[in-house]
Amino acid sequence: MSEVKPVVVIIDDDPDIRVALQGLLETVDTQTVLFGNAADFFASKRPKGPSCIVVDVRLPGLGGLEFQQELARKNISIPVIFITGHGDIPMSVRAMKAGAFEFLTKPLRDQDLLEAIQAAVRRDRARLEDEQDVADLRARYESLTAREREVMALLVSGRVSKQIAAEIRISEVTVRLHRGQVMQKMHVSSLADLIRIADRIKI
Repeated sequence: MSEVKPVVVIIDDDPDIRVALQGLLETVDTQTVLFGNAADFFASKRPKGPSCIVVDVRLPGLGGLEFQQELARKNISIPVIFITGHGDIPMSVRAMKAGAFEFLTKPLRDQDLLEAIQAAVRRDRARLEDEQDVADLRARYESLTAREREVMALLVSGRVSKQIAAEIRISEVTVRLHRGQVMQKMHVSSLADLIRIADRIKI
């Protein structure tokens, strides 16, 4: 993920501001995608790598705060940085409580914006890496047989081999064989590691 250049999505109905922000981000070798409204963003493809969204609170059509709600509804987790020339404290509190990464007022200080973008991109990169890790763990779990999944579920719930054998009516030797297969396929060497994985993939 670290090799992928970050992408900053800029949503502002003022073309001069869009171009100015694009020029600023080009000075730090950051790719940008520009939109004049929220609808055009939702009609486009999402960035594949780490990214963040810089969006004006006041937009034609779907406003910035409503845009934030729609992101949550669509389960789009890209960090959002609000910019506005008309912000007030209740508006900024509402945005931050809803999960906004930052709320900046115009005229923007270049350094403040760049620092906010860098921090937001770092957060998104970490999120994407975590999602990939979970997907890899899920793929390992999917490689288990039905019986191995059953044994794994009982193992992480705290059952010992004798209890598992009695519960699913197989021998302790067979339980140990299944346990060995589970540990090998899940790439772990301890029960503690297996429990951590089960927690991460919600089983």
